[in-house]
Amino acid sequence: MTMRDHIAVGTRRLPRLAIDWPGRATLVSMASVLVFIALWALATATGWISPLFLPSPVAVAQAAAKLVLSGDLWRAVLASSARVFAGFFLAAIVAIPLGVAMATFWPVRAIVSPFISLLRPLPSITWIPLTILWLGIGEQQKVTIVFLGSWVYILLATYEATRRVDPLLVRAARNLGAGDLTVMREVIFPGALPGILAGLKVSLAIAWSCVLSAEMIAARNGLGSLIWEAKDWGDMTVVLVGMVSISLTVLAADVLANRIEILLQPWERHRRH
Repeated sequence: MTMRDHIAVGTRRLPRLAIDWPGRATLVSMASVLVFIALWALATATGWISPLFLPSPVAVAQAAAKLVLSGDLWRAVLASSARVFAGFFLAAIVAIPLGVAMATFWPVRAIVSPFISLLRPLPSITWIPLTILWLGIGEQQKVTIVFLGSWVYILLATYEATRRVDPLLVRAARNLGAGDLTVMREVIFPGALPGILAGLKVSLAIAWSCVLSAEMIAARNGLGSLIWEAKDWGDMTVVLVGMVSISLTVLAADVLANRIEILLQPWERHRRH
């Protein structure tokens, strides 16, 4: 068999191996979740796990329904979401331009890098005492915690994505007469955009952990406060409702981010199918 025959055979077989009838992945995912819930229900019903430590799915669903009907759950989700997106938006505004500047201009990198090395190891919770001293326990303090906890990671993702843009593309654009601003707008930023968006999605999850830490320590509302108060009362059903609400809220934000990513990168759509 010649090399051409091998290539032809491989070309014919690959599509068959890659065939995936619509919805199969979704059905498998749903089945795995249902199996998990069934095992959870079985473990609590048979006494393998005490409901004191892990309430049954039915008890958690009842607690969730009660919180939804009273409006407490919606208010907590909206309060936490507002804090997250305010701090995250401010972090992106600061970190993205700074990350691009660090990757393209060495003096900016030399000035900023020492501070990044000092701030990166600090978890967001270490900023809580200082921010309470500076700003009190109001909304500004929560937004500041989200900002301080996420901007470094957005900056590093932006820096790495910009640094990995192919320099041949930059030189080709300059040889064609493009100026610095045109190269930045037409070559560097579009080339770095996939990495920047990926970094934003990862940093969004970090932003949620930041706001929850702040709410558990000093807040009267929000999902973190809901979980912490339920813990003080020993109500594990509400704790689990809060945890599930966080996961579902982040999942919804991730779906929205994927939609925005498709709009910003129409040339990447074929890779998602």
